Amino acid sequence: MALTLSNMMELGTKAPDFSLYDTVSEQNVALSDIKSNVATVIVFICNHCPYVKHLNSKLVEVANEYLKHDVKFIAISSNSVETHPQDGPEFMIQVAEEQSYPFPYLYDETQEVAKAYKAECTPDFFVFNGNMECAYRGRFDETRPNKGVPTGSDLTKALDALIVGEKVSEDQKPSMGCNIKWK
Repeated sequence: MALTLSNMMELGTKAPDFSLYDTVSEQNVALSDIKSNVATVIVFICNHCPYVKHLNSKLVEVANEYLKHDVKFIAISSNSVETHPQDGPEFMIQVAEEQSYPFPYLYDETQEVAKAYKAECTPDFFVFNGNMECAYRGRFDETRPNKGVPTGSDLTKALDALIVGEKVSEDQKPSMGCNIKWK
């Protein structure tokens, strides 16, 4: 594992569209079909990363709460299965079921989506407003594996602002975790 910080996409950037295989529904889904008019959270994760495992349960809890406010969550795994077979689709569905993911868990086999978003680590969070402009990018919260209990405070502050139509604070900290395993 190489500890990596997120790239911090420029605020206001339009979300690159994509169509990827959803391991949960077993269908291809397009961002344009599953986005929200309030806020869309796109998070790059994988099955094996200790940083993702650290916050997985809390991420599910946050997603379930914010789905009530028409916020959509989309998880994407872009890791190379050549070097990390445990991050492949057959294992992604297992993790999605074990964690009761209330959101699609998409497989970015070509890694083109990760490259379009300039994703660097897992987890790597991107939040887009109703116009699909980047309003937040960065960390879930200040905790790390073996260092604090996840709260999702950074992410939820951004979502709370978008829900009530306020501007998200530009004081945003990068996420950190395992580097994406590039081919």
